[in-house]
Amino acid sequence: MVLDADSTLAGIEGIDWLAERRPAAVATRIAELTSAAMAGTLPLDQVYAERLAAVAPGRAELDALGDAYVAAVAPGAVECVSALIGAGIRPLIVSGGLRPALLPLAAHLGIPASDVHGVELRFAADGTYADYDRESPLASQRGKATLVAALLATGGLDRPLVAVGDGSTDLVIRTEGVADAFIAFTGFVARDAVVRGADFQCHTYEGLRALLLPST
Repeated sequence: MVLDADSTLAGIEGIDWLAERRPAAVATRIAELTSAAMAGTLPLDQVYAERLAAVAPGRAELDALGDAYVAAVAPGAVECVSALIGAGIRPLIVSGGLRPALLPLAAHLGIPASDVHGVELRFAADGTYADYDRESPLASQRGKATLVAALLATGGLDRPLVAVGDGSTDLVIRTEGVADAFIAFTGFVARDAVVRGADFQCHTYEGLRALLLPST
């Protein structure tokens, strides 16, 4: 099972959380870009570099964001992930978020670091932001589908494969035929186009667990 992180496993958008520590005009602009990208009205490719250049998060801020993800974990997510693992389902985090900040969330959920896919950052010697991995497919609109397809092709994943998320970059895993099913998670935000394209919709992790493991 491929899980999104922001507004799916945790009730925050990481880049917006970082932008809130900047002047109000920056925070507003970043939130607008994030919303447009997740709704699919702007390709992620067009906003990713701009958002990071405006926020330029340092290493210490990434550590703080990691703590914020854990504090904002979705109700029932820990128990749901544990039940899935116990039933032999392998959960992976595949996110356009910043991987260093996602690792504490993954550890909290019991997901190994090797199954956490996000965008890496580069820092200067003093810990300030230098750049992001511009080769990462996850900084693009179709990137999640590209990455998951590569994992399937190399034997890193098995079918059947289910994707869960709230945004257009999650839905594309299904529309490009990479996932066998897509579940729109609407516990934090519901985007009409994403819900319309989904095979199923869940508002809670209790509901997700019941859908995937109906006998438990």
